[in-house]
Amino acid sequence: MPPTHELVVADATLRNRAGRWQLGVDDGRITAVEQGPLSGREEIDAAGALVTESFVNGHMHLDKVYTLDRIGDAALTAYTSGDMGSALHSIELASAVKEGYDRAWIGPNARKAVLEAVRYGVRHVLAFADVDTHAQLEGVIPLLELREEFRGVVDLQVVAFPQDGLLRDPGAEQLVRDAIFLGADVVGGIPWIEHTDAEAREHVRRMCELAAAHGRRVAMLVDDAGDASLRTTEMLATAMIEHGLVGRGVANHARAVGLYPRPSLERLAGLAKRAGLGFVSDPHTGPLHLPVRELTAMGLPVALGQDDIEDAYYPFGRHHMLEVAFLAAHALEAVDTAGIDLVYDAVLTTAADVLGVTGHRLEVGGNADLVVHHHDNLREVVGHHEPPAYVVASGRLVATSTTTTTFHLTASLQKENA
Repeated sequence: MPPTHELVVADATLRNRAGRWQLGVDDGRITAVEQGPLSGREEIDAAGALVTESFVNGHMHLDKVYTLDRIGDAALTAYTSGDMGSALHSIELASAVKEGYDRAWIGPNARKAVLEAVRYGVRHVLAFADVDTHAQLEGVIPLLELREEFRGVVDLQVVAFPQDGLLRDPGAEQLVRDAIFLGADVVGGIPWIEHTDAEAREHVRRMCELAAAHGRRVAMLVDDAGDASLRTTEMLATAMIEHGLVGRGVANHARAVGLYPRPSLERLAGLAKRAGLGFVSDPHTGPLHLPVRELTAMGLPVALGQDDIEDAYYPFGRHHMLEVAFLAAHALEAVDTAGIDLVYDAVLTTAADVLGVTGHRLEVGGNADLVVHHHDNLREVVGHHEPPAYVVASGRLVATSTTTTTFHLTASLQKENA
């Protein structure tokens, strides 16, 4: 009998489904999810291991990766200290790296991080690039080039991000417009960095107006400091409603929301639902974080992001969303079964929803973007956070990884540890 599918993933364990399963893939889509045998021109043997959708990184400063050695620890110390009251100062310190911004080194650094995304099964990335009077367009241009190079393997949503503000950095707004003209996918923003509430509100208004005019989504860093009075998340949600961007926006970080009293949190949740506003938290990159479990319980989609890789704000990172989920499980005290499910979904299907990615579901008709793990249950998958054994993107195998150790022990210890 001739093969009936282009690719078959055989003998798979699936979440919340008993038994072993076979997945058929054709033309980049999942065309069969069966317990009976399937045949394919190419076959991946999952050997009983867990197979899920691939990963989604909801927040990544891709133009800054691997720059920590260029700038030192001053910004990192300020950003991660105490209640994050020095977040503004840390950004000012970190901006020094942009004095030497050059696409000649930004491009290779970013490409290395995207290759790591392939290794670890990351399929979609919300990729921020600073666009301001220091960075100019040196960060956004190489990310647009990488978007085309890796399209269908790692899809980048490139964010034109005015890191230093609009009102406090005259000229930045035009550069954001230039980046959109070049093809940036998302209009960024960071309203809390402005000097007054009125200027923060104007920052949000201008960027939402620009997004609406060009059919773009918005993604803004809001309330990213230890001050619950700034309320820039509320400004973003309100402006999205006013500019017809309902369901087309992401609130990144929103750390100070974690300081809100319950009534204020519930009011914000209601407004965010009206705006269709999704959230992305990065609890491993700062001492203060969004109340992820509370907002999820209120019915809001909350994703996780890698945020940074070896830059002025975070000294680690491998573009490995399983590692991010593992760290978040501890930071959010989400180590029970429900918590592990929560953090895993937050780097998978929930993250896809927040970024507006459609079809990211392991079901017939879904995108054939899959990872095959080394373990058969989610607790061990998250706990070990190894690179996936197999990574499938757009219906084709793009990466394989193995994990082996050879013990050199005495015969008795070999027997005891067998």
